[in-house]
Amino acid sequence: MRVRVLGCSGAIARDCRTTSFLVNHNILIDAGTGVGDLTLDEMCQIDHVFLTHSHLDHVAALPLMLDAVSSLRGQPVQVHALAATIAALQAHIFNNVIWPDFSRIPSAQVPFLQYRPVAEGDVIQVEGALVSVLPAVHTVPAVGYAVQGSKGWWAFSGDTERNPGLWRQLEQLPQLKPSLSVGMLVIETAFSNRESELARRSLHLSPTSLAAELAQGAAGASYPIYITHTKPSETDLILQEINQMGLTAKADIHWLQAGQVFDV
Repeated sequence: MRVRVLGCSGAIARDCRTTSFLVNHNILIDAGTGVGDLTLDEMCQIDHVFLTHSHLDHVAALPLMLDAVSSLRGQPVQVHALAATIAALQAHIFNNVIWPDFSRIPSAQVPFLQYRPVAEGDVIQVEGALVSVLPAVHTVPAVGYAVQGSKGWWAFSGDTERNPGLWRQLEQLPQLKPSLSVGMLVIETAFSNRESELARRSLHLSPTSLAAELAQGAAGASYPIYITHTKPSETDLILQEINQMGLTAKADIHWLQAGQVFDV
């Protein structure tokens, strides 16, 4: 399985794209502004979109992508998300005010978009791969995802604060495919420690809370951990604080960057 990082920033700025990952050629995990760097042909091949939650930095490109490619496709794009996320899309984006209701265009019988509700703990088989829905703790209903690769599970926390359920479910992933363990974890750290109170109130991680999370669930983990969703104005400080706290000596920590490609 190939995972391409289209966007991994917590906000936009030059060379900063918000969260989106392309799995192989046809599965999208979140639909942030990074989707806009795909070619028309690449967007046409996306059959499944898995959304972690309804916040704009994770869904902004979905209506624009559908507008760009729907008339070129022969089947609807399947959007997998929590029922609450689907309801938010219907009420606030695909509402014929902000954007047309693509779930009823060109007709309700043959639409450009179909919603597929998911729930925490679900295991979904798409395109020959297993997708496990992981828990997340955020200001709106949210999840993370783990996708089965040939070498291991690629796991993504989504937007979350302290999240003991994530670690429990990561431990259970090998039960779904006994030959595979976690191969890689992408976990958010949106704010620096100087913004730790804002991180706590907005249910994001800072280096201090990340350290507590890693001590709880990733102690002794053999898989690499990639930091994502840093705010552009805070990225350098976040990375400095993580290094100063010695986290890189306790875990195999790396910094995620747009354009990276991983074979998992």
